[in-house]
Amino acid sequence: MTTLLVVHHSPTSSVRALTDAVVAGTHDDEIQGVTVVVRPALEATAEDVLAADGYLLGTTANFGYMSGALKHFFDTIFLEAGGALSDDGSAGGAGGGKKPFGLWVHGRYDTTGAVRSVLSIVQALPWRQAAETLEVIGDVTDAHTEAAYELGGTLAALVVEP
Repeated sequence: MTTLLVVHHSPTSSVRALTDAVVAGTHDDEIQGVTVVVRPALEATAEDVLAADGYLLGTTANFGYMSGALKHFFDTIFLEAGGALSDDGSAGGAGGGKKPFGLWVHGRYDTTGAVRSVLSIVQALPWRQAAETLEVIGDVTDAHTEAAYELGGTLAALVVEP
């Protein structure tokens, strides 16, 4: 059985609605053979990351950046999870297998900086973006929760053992 790790920071009802829809998508009846582990960003560990075959990340957009909780997650797991830095300290290309990941971000007015900050860190991990980033600005609609459900289902389907 494969494992999909969902790491999120969901401090508001809007982000919780997206998180709930993502998690529901990972449990779609059509998808079998995946264990889904859901962790708040401040509780996720490097052991969780190393045990997973794919990842879903969720965050708020805060002052043009990802949430502090998701940044703490990356700071905590980065090196142990295979993160690579260049000689100048910037994100280096990570070697090894490219485990799939997906990302959802919610912001009141903008998500650009939050998405950029997550992707700049993830590019230095042995992961690959396997689905388009779900960016939600303002109120969460049914269309947004449907897209979140689809994101969860897509990543769960990608990690199913052949």
